[in-house]
Amino acid sequence: MQEIESYIKEYFGIGGKSLASVSDLFTFSEINKNDYLLKLGQYSNTIHFVKSGYLRMFAYNENGDKEITQWISSQGMFVADLSSFMFQTPSRWNIQALSHCELFTITKDDFHSIEQYVEDWGKLEKLFITKCFITLENRVFGQLSMTAEEKVKHLLDTNPSIFLNVPLQYIASMLGMTPETLSRVRRKMIS
Repeated sequence: MQEIESYIKEYFGIGGKSLASVSDLFTFSEINKNDYLLKLGQYSNTIHFVKSGYLRMFAYNENGDKEITQWISSQGMFVADLSSFMFQTPSRWNIQALSHCELFTITKDDFHSIEQYVEDWGKLEKLFITKCFITLENRVFGQLSMTAEEKVKHLLDTNPSIFLNVPLQYIASMLGMTPETLSRVRRKMIS
């Protein structure tokens, strides 16, 4: 459980005796390639930290004929439909394993019980949600301001293994470009 303790410390800043108590609230789980953690319309009652593997968060366009990848989570990241988890609304996203995945999972009830173990949990939870918002804000800004080449370079710099483990059409969708554009940009970067 040392890995989950590292994630908790990194994301929430919890240490000491509280860290052990909180890490005990997580359970280890696995999911097979192509299986779903969550489907559109279901209610999210768990948050998962990825120990290994790749999970894709996606939805369909308005016509229902095109998949749009919102995010791909990999080792050291968390994955959840936070809106559904926090507000108990039907999920707007599908979360599907792109490979065999090992996860640390916490239920909604256990997540809410963290305040019993961590004195300043309200502040830490707010910081966590703020970090999530900033990540999303940075991603939106990058989508609006970066060229296709800059988007690919940024992803290569921050998560190079994604290109070896995730189908290019999903990466292209996440970056807001066609697979052909992604292939062209990668060829250009290599030469």
